[in-house]
Amino acid sequence: MSDATSYDPYAMPADAIQDPPETLWKALRKIGPGIILAGSIVGSGELIATTTLGADLGFMFLWLILFSCVIKVFAQIELGRVAISSGKPTLGFLNELPGWRWRAHWQVWWWFFMLLATVAQMGAMVGSVGQALNLAFPGFGQWAKEVCGGESSTIGRVLIDHPEHPWAIVTALAAAALLLSGGYLMIERLTTFLVVSITFITVACVIALPAKYAISLPDLISGFNFSYPPDVDIKYRADAIGKAFAVFGMTGVGAAELYSYPYWCLEKGYARFVGPQSSDPAWARRANGWMRVMHLDAWVSMVVFTLATVSFYFLGATVLHREDMHPHGKDLMGQLANMYVKVFGEWTWGLFLIGGSAVLFKTLYVASAGHSRLSSDFFNMAKFVRCENAHARWRLVRFFCVFYPLLALSVYLVVGEPRGMVTFGGFAQGITLPVIAGATVYLRYRKTDPRVAPSRVSDFFLWVAFVLLTIFAAKALWDEGAKWLAALSG
Repeated sequence: MSDATSYDPYAMPADAIQDPPETLWKALRKIGPGIILAGSIVGSGELIATTTLGADLGFMFLWLILFSCVIKVFAQIELGRVAISSGKPTLGFLNELPGWRWRAHWQVWWWFFMLLATVAQMGAMVGSVGQALNLAFPGFGQWAKEVCGGESSTIGRVLIDHPEHPWAIVTALAAAALLLSGGYLMIERLTTFLVVSITFITVACVIALPAKYAISLPDLISGFNFSYPPDVDIKYRADAIGKAFAVFGMTGVGAAELYSYPYWCLEKGYARFVGPQSSDPAWARRANGWMRVMHLDAWVSMVVFTLATVSFYFLGATVLHREDMHPHGKDLMGQLANMYVKVFGEWTWGLFLIGGSAVLFKTLYVASAGHSRLSSDFFNMAKFVRCENAHARWRLVRFFCVFYPLLALSVYLVVGEPRGMVTFGGFAQGITLPVIAGATVYLRYRKTDPRVAPSRVSDFFLWVAFVLLTIFAAKALWDEGAKWLAALSG
């Protein structure tokens, strides 16, 4: 939303209508929602989950990484199409689907429970930033320990074992403060700068890999064998597939990003520029024009986050896998920093810690912003609160902008295992993907105005996305169930 509470980005007044840009350059100047999504995407899933998946299994799941980055964009575009043509955000049009409801449609409740699970991912971001900054600037943690009474106090003893906690607290408070200080434009500009910078640096690191860690053609070919870990140990195999599926749920456009994308499209102004749906041919012309801009936005962002995601995977599959390093636990960020030190030298230690902190903080910032918008919509829709105007809705959004970083901090302080937290949240997103993809297929055929319908090629890939996402989710759930049964029987 805007900083000005009198402005409602979800309203569609007649004076807001604009013709779509006529040139590619002008259209590129109107993209933005996808870049915000890339800001959320290139974070804990890539830096932690994708890199450590490469460390554990080498190039085995390269095909899954690329597939994950591309296939979900078709569902993203269809959700954006519905939002632009109807002027409604994701939870708004999902709540209109037929089916069971209590206060809200079951699809809306599914999103809510997925959100609760993904708070674990946000907690991992808070904790990992705390780890990185504590390694880069250890004096702050030592100062905080002394302020809290030193080693003789209860808090001081906790900080001996968890020196990253003071920085984690600062991280959560900084995210909340930054979210309160600006609206859509600030989010778009900040994430654009960070995403482009981080992608450039990560790709450069892969290009600069020395001969010992160079990526060979056989390495790349092995990544497209469509193979799974050998069935020699059911627990190991299930763990590996579970981690891969969690990465699949997070990389590319994750379930959380699919839900938030229509909100960013509305706040960018695409639906306002099109105007309320009508039978006027001018409306259809504007709608198709702005949807072309939305397509451009989605595919440009796909190129950006795919480059970053694959680069992180390559670093894990080369340096970490060949050195038999498997980062985890409270020293996760330090172990990831060693990946750069082994390749480029000691001077990269501090640079990675600060850069990694920026990657994760950016994702925490964007994820909190997206969750806050959907949560305010959910609580109003389910009639837990009443938001009668844009001002009331913006107040509720600002409340959640503070609530989610602090909740994420609390989860980390209790759990304290970033890799496991990221995997848990990613698994929840993974099993949500067929749910939102199925709803998208329904919306395509029951709610989409024929004048703005997608091409047959887009329809084909939307169905491919739905079918394969469902198969992947069923496979992961089956293997996870087999792992638990093996654990109970053994």
